[in-house]
Amino acid sequence: MINIFIGYDEGEKIAYSVLSESIRQHSSEPVRITPLDLSTTRNIFTRKKQPNQSTEFAFSRFLMPYLSNYEGWSIFMDCDMLLRTDINNLWKLRDDDYAVMCCKHDYKPNQNAKFRGAKNEPFPKKNWSSMMMMNNAKCKTLTPEFVNTATGLELHQFRWLESENLIGSLPLTWNWLVSEYDYNVKADNVHFTLGGPYFKGYEKSDYANEWFRVYDELVKIDL
Repeated sequence: MINIFIGYDEGEKIAYSVLSESIRQHSSEPVRITPLDLSTTRNIFTRKKQPNQSTEFAFSRFLMPYLSNYEGWSIFMDCDMLLRTDINNLWKLRDDDYAVMCCKHDYKPNQNAKFRGAKNEPFPKKNWSSMMMMNNAKCKTLTPEFVNTATGLELHQFRWLESENLIGSLPLTWNWLVSEYDYNVKADNVHFTLGGPYFKGYEKSDYANEWFRVYDELVKIDL
C-alpha cells in the first residue's frame, strides 16, 4: 500500500480531488490517500495561521510521520499538483539510508507574488518540502509538540534532522515547478506553485489543459 498525504485547503478543495484522481488513474499499486485537513487534525495541530502562510497545510504537513505512527514510508504532496505517471515509480525510489527524500530545487522565483496575493519570497530549500517521501521511523523529532512550536524555517529547511546527509535527492521531474521551469513533456508530477488552473489568471498555465481533462473526467456522470 502506497501511503500518501495531500495538503487540504478550504480555498482549493477541487485541487485535492483532481490530484487524488490523477494519482488513482495512473497507479499500478493500491494507494491510501489522506487529506491533511485542519478540521480533522484540530486536536493535534493547534498553531495559529501566520500572516505569510499561503496555505492551511504549510506546517501541518510535518505531522505526517506522527500520523503514520512513525512506521514505514509516506509521501506528502501539496494539493496544487498533477501526477502524470505511475506513483509507484516514485515509491520505488525509497532509500532507507535517508530520513527524507525530496526534489532539491535551486532557483529564484520568477514572480514576487502568487495566488491570493501571497508573497513568493525566496529562501534556501524553497519548495523542497512541497513533495516529500519520509522514512517515518527516522523522523521521530516531528512530534505534535515540535510541529506546533517550531519556526517555519526550522521545519521547511529540515533543521530538525541531525545532518543534511539524511536528505536524499529525487529527480526534479517529480516536483516540476510550473511557470518557474520551462515546459517539460517528461515531467512526472507538475506543481502549480504560483497558482492552480482553478484560479483566475492561471487557466492557461502549462499543463492546465491536462488538469482540466482530469477535472472533466472526475465530474462526468454516465447516465
